[in-house]
Amino acid sequence: MPLEEPKAGCSECYLHELLCMTAGLSKAELAKLEDLVVSRRRLELNEALFSSGQPFTALYAIQAGSFKTSVISTDGREQVMGFQMPGEIIGLDGIGGDHYSCDAIALEAAHVCVIPYTRINALAREVPALQTHLHKIMSSEIVREHSVMLLLGSMRAEERVAAFLLNLSHRMYARGFSRSDLVLRMSRGEIGSYLGLKLETVSRTLSRLDEQGILEVRQRNVRIRDSQALHAMLNTGAQMLGPEFIRK
Repeated sequence: MPLEEPKAGCSECYLHELLCMTAGLSKAELAKLEDLVVSRRRLELNEALFSSGQPFTALYAIQAGSFKTSVISTDGREQVMGFQMPGEIIGLDGIGGDHYSCDAIALEAAHVCVIPYTRINALAREVPALQTHLHKIMSSEIVREHSVMLLLGSMRAEERVAAFLLNLSHRMYARGFSRSDLVLRMSRGEIGSYLGLKLETVSRTLSRLDEQGILEVRQRNVRIRDSQALHAMLNTGAQMLGPEFIRK
């Protein structure tokens, strides 16, 4: 597909100070990084950014929109591995080998910065701050995956949904959006796949939380009316999820 004309450099992006891999870089280092962003790409709803098995060539910084990463099981079922949003880096799964290990699909119209890995890897050796930040990003991914394993193995359905919503709330708030008013770009089925729950279980849980006054659910629009009640649902074992999952 044709690449979109860049609208802003890294120094002008509203995410760079807070979230993206440019955080902590000097102006001179930032200028070097801007040279590595070879293009900015626009994707439409349900369009693949990359697919499992595709040769690994680049990391992608999400500038706008959101994505899901997933794999297809041997029986043809989709397993959602995670959801990504503006300011996050996608494509890290390809670093350990020559190919991406999952599919990355746009959940809405999205924009990403395309950063060739060979070039950014070379710059990371030259710019210690960038190398350190890359290591932090990869470490956070490892912690997040471990947290999801704990979630799937030790929590009841209601607790899983509560943890998911709290994590999404904190991530959106960090990006300047409302902490309480959420728009779920993913479907109930995709949430269920990620949380290890059936679609019907996710829907029933959301409806029950709505009836209890903890949430206000209107299709994809969810308002958190009582965040303390959501936190209270998380048992002692759930606290092992830690800040990387609950308060990212």
